[in-house]
Amino acid sequence: MTGLEPLVVSGIVLAGGRSRRFGSDKLAARVGAGTLLDRSVAVVASIAADVVVVVAPRDDRVLAPISGALRIVADPEAHGGPLVGLLTGLEAVDQPLVVVVGGDMPALRPDVLRLLVRTLASEPTIGAVVLRSRGALVPLPAAVRTGAATDWTRRLVGDGERRLRSLFERLPTRILEEGEWRPMDPDGETLRDVDRPGDLPRD
Repeated sequence: MTGLEPLVVSGIVLAGGRSRRFGSDKLAARVGAGTLLDRSVAVVASIAADVVVVVAPRDDRVLAPISGALRIVADPEAHGGPLVGLLTGLEAVDQPLVVVVGGDMPALRPDVLRLLVRTLASEPTIGAVVLRSRGALVPLPAAVRTGAATDWTRRLVGDGERRLRSLFERLPTRILEEGEWRPMDPDGETLRDVDRPGDLPRD
């Protein structure tokens, strides 16, 4: 696979967190012409045929329209953790390959997301691809195989696990070293997330 055709991949945006450190709903914070969540969704939509946004129960937020299919699905439990949110998204996507991001990641680089998916598609024995930064595995963004990731995530959630990282400890995972992905994102902006108001981009 030499490129990323839009019909090959679905997108999942995890948006069911508590925003404790932010002090309010950070995903509704204004960034440019939209919200923080709108920005993350738009980047994923630029490479994916369909995007599933996973929100907390009874979250009735409205998202900016995108060019492809967009669905909002609710977690079965409030603030159950990212692994529960991932399972909810995996059960809703259409494609066998999925790129997963957080809704609070305003500076995602499409080329890095494409690299994750291209790597996954080219290595059939692996179930996931993630990045390494400063010596540590970073769980988001990630690319996963829907079938294998759903099976493992369902099992882990059933055992009471809630850490997203636990999936990549079980699922055969390829970790992209910094030398592989940094040329596309020298400042590591793809890994940036928003925890406090001061983390919001100024544009």
